[in-house]
Amino acid sequence: MKNLQALIERIIKLRIAIIVVLTLAMVFSAYQTIKNLSVDNSLSIWFLEDDPSYKAYIEFQEKFGSDEIFIAMLPVENAIDQSEIENLKALQKKIEASPYVKTTFSLANAKYPLYAGGNIVFDDLYNAKRSERGLKSLFSKLPNVSDQLVSKDYKNLFFYIQLNPTPTVEEDRQDIVKNIRLEIEKSYSNYYLSGPPVLNEAYSKGIYKESLIFGVLTILVITVLLLFLLPSKRYLLMALLSVAIPITLLFGLITSLGFALNMISMLIPTILMVYSVSDAVHIINIYHNEGTLQKRVSKIQLLTLSVRKSFTPCFYTTLTTFVGYFALYLSPLPAFKNMGVFTCIGLLLTFILVYVIIIIGISFTTIGFENSKPVLNFKALSQDKFISWLNTFTTTYKTSIIVVFSLLLIFGVYSVFQVKIDTNSRDLLAEGKAKQDLRRIETELGGSNRLQLNISTKDKSLILNKSAIEKLETFQAKLENNPLIFSPVSVVTVKSFLEKRTPILFQSNLSETKLKQTLAEVENKDNTFFKLFSEDLTTASFTLTLREMKTSELEKVLRDIKNDFDTTFTLNEYNLDINGFAVVFAQLNNFILETQFKSFFAAFFVAFLCLLVFIRDLRTTFLVLIPNVLPLAILAILMSLLGIPLDVTTAMITPIMLGIAMDDTIHLVYKYKRSKSIKGRPETRMDNAMRYTGKALFSTTIALVGGFLIIASSATPSVSDFGVLCAVTVAIALITDIIYLPALLKQFDK
Repeated sequence: MKNLQALIERIIKLRIAIIVVLTLAMVFSAYQTIKNLSVDNSLSIWFLEDDPSYKAYIEFQEKFGSDEIFIAMLPVENAIDQSEIENLKALQKKIEASPYVKTTFSLANAKYPLYAGGNIVFDDLYNAKRSERGLKSLFSKLPNVSDQLVSKDYKNLFFYIQLNPTPTVEEDRQDIVKNIRLEIEKSYSNYYLSGPPVLNEAYSKGIYKESLIFGVLTILVITVLLLFLLPSKRYLLMALLSVAIPITLLFGLITSLGFALNMISMLIPTILMVYSVSDAVHIINIYHNEGTLQKRVSKIQLLTLSVRKSFTPCFYTTLTTFVGYFALYLSPLPAFKNMGVFTCIGLLLTFILVYVIIIIGISFTTIGFENSKPVLNFKALSQDKFISWLNTFTTTYKTSIIVVFSLLLIFGVYSVFQVKIDTNSRDLLAEGKAKQDLRRIETELGGSNRLQLNISTKDKSLILNKSAIEKLETFQAKLENNPLIFSPVSVVTVKSFLEKRTPILFQSNLSETKLKQTLAEVENKDNTFFKLFSEDLTTASFTLTLREMKTSELEKVLRDIKNDFDTTFTLNEYNLDINGFAVVFAQLNNFILETQFKSFFAAFFVAFLCLLVFIRDLRTTFLVLIPNVLPLAILAILMSLLGIPLDVTTAMITPIMLGIAMDDTIHLVYKYKRSKSIKGRPETRMDNAMRYTGKALFSTTIALVGGFLIIASSATPSVSDFGVLCAVTVAIALITDIIYLPALLKQFDK
């Protein structure tokens, strides 16, 4: 006690120096944040560099071309009018001159094969000399290609821009998207633009915008809540500073180290603000309550008493919350690792600084304990009466409470296995022009993502033989029958077109040599947008179009493709490689499951050890742990009933919520445990603990629910789901702490 008092006296003695240091640190941190704050939504934050799927995807892009492809849909009066094609050709020429563009593709430069003079030659798919009827007839014979160039009603032209596969795409994406838009707007006043570069840029803008909105809303909500929760308006400034200073310092550190915001880390400020205000409310309320009870104690002694009484429960609540977030470090997703580490650093800063700031703040203020009252108050709501009712209720009906809540727990454990693991790529994008354009383009085009299949011979022989071609034709027919796959393009597409126009070309008695010679020439060297063969002709490629879809749907598509390959080709003679972003994105389900398994059980084990050290009694530890698992069980019930899946944002919810659920429990059990020195039954000790800590429990829960409801206001569906689920879980955690936990301890803690 003397050492603690001496430390507090030293902090007060050095308060001016501490204020100067914190002010300078805040100014530097704010400058670093304003100067360097950026948003990174690149694949590298979601997948480890040594992940096989990610490595294969990078190698695919380097070899076959970037997956960073813009898709522009250009509404026109008549897509095959000569003036429209000339206008498109001029735009295409300007964009192809850009250093970051690899190739472009549209009706203005599309080719089709012709058999003439014993050779395959290529001619323009659009020719102004042909009649409209002739053009439409030609397009109908090559539907898998023409459907990607003009809409079925000929009221839209599609224009593709493929970027070079370089690392600078991520850094320069904002400028690239802006320049592409400017060039298109010079030629078309009305257009729709989508594709990975546009969607990624929309993600980034949405993240940056919402992080600012969340920050402002959180400060406003916290200020209003503090006016209700603090016993006097004199505490308001120090409480707000204990929120603002740690966040500012943390973001100064994050930006100084070169890290950027992403869909996960943008939640850090709101989450930390709520945690810091909870600790501040606990400490200030203990100080004020002790000041009201002990009128002859000096300010230094009162501060010492308040710090001593609040330190142990606040330390353990910070520790359990720390464990919940640090468990995210076990996730295979880099974004979760960064989220876990930086939130933990923020929690440590908050825990230390909230005490320092409140000690210094109180040293400057004089509080009239008797006459002070909250600025805002619900006169009709008596917390003391409600707590008295709760104490009577949990004593009278403890057996019934235990039975009902235990049944909920059992049903919740069952519901865990009913929760789906699925990420809908559209739910990661907020409503806005990018999402509207995506819907419109996919309605007309069928999809906006590209997937490439490479089928190769294991012995490195040429794939252009009759047997292999027949298998490729069977395989393409299966792909075309898959409702989730659109417009597969391969050598089969070209062969089918040539057969329609020149039936004699592929007659049954065609020699192997002639077949190889003919098909080897169908690769269009003028445009690399569709890759048909590898250079050594041992590999045939299929380019597929997919719409934005759920990871479960992507998994089904990949399974279907694999099954179609297995039932068509001889597995000891042919290989199948599936390439494209969709393959990497489909892996998210496995990573989410791994995140849940590792993070939750690590958090659960460490939290149990923390409780055991804190309580020092195995029986009571188990009794206390049960109500902290129940909110997660009810969360599983809600997710299964409402059909809310675990996705890239909700994947981190269980370890976080486990840490949060324990916070109120520790405050309550701390007072209950200290009451053991007083003679009395568990009922008496628990009722005393509820009367002492009940108001603080309500206050911190209100603050936490308010913070997560701000996140729930996100325009991004996935982030909104995370906020709603967290808010509901925090509220349920309070209910279990004030009803289920008291009933268990009153019944079994003898």
